[in-house]
Amino acid sequence: MSHLLLSMTVNGEAVQVAAPAHHTLLEVLRYKLDLIGTKQGCDKGDCGACTVQIDGVPQLSCLTLAVHAVGRAVTTVEGLGQQAGGCHPLQDAFDRWNAAQCGFCTPGILLSAEALLRRCAGREPTRLQVCEALAGNLCRCTGYTKIIDAVLDVGRQMAVAAAASAGEVAHAE
Repeated sequence: MSHLLLSMTVNGEAVQVAAPAHHTLLEVLRYKLDLIGTKQGCDKGDCGACTVQIDGVPQLSCLTLAVHAVGRAVTTVEGLGQQAGGCHPLQDAFDRWNAAQCGFCTPGILLSAEALLRRCAGREPTRLQVCEALAGNLCRCTGYTKIIDAVLDVGRQMAVAAAASAGEVAHAE
């Protein structure tokens, strides 16, 4: 079995890893790079537990060949907190809102939610937008209410901060 040398950026760090051409990004992340926050769930693209971001867009790593990530930026849940200099506000909110129970689905949900909040660019997302962004992530424990509330809480905080920042800029002029 021949291996390919795959070069990509994972959580802000350039990496090279040898893997068979048929390996998925999930397999490379978990079993070659030891990034076990990305969960191996259904291996069919149904559960969303393996969700990562590729160039900022949520992707199912169990359905993505690792070769498709070559030269691209991959973010896993381990990198989410690094971007924020510790815990990401979503991780704090999930704790405050008790939005995680067993936690198996949480990494994929966090990465899907973070992408939504980034797309909102300082505007508060609606409940429907949050539900649509998380539609591909299954959770068997929580019933989703606390998850959605946690994401809405962070979205509200980000909108308030963006408005305050815009006010400061306008006031300074």
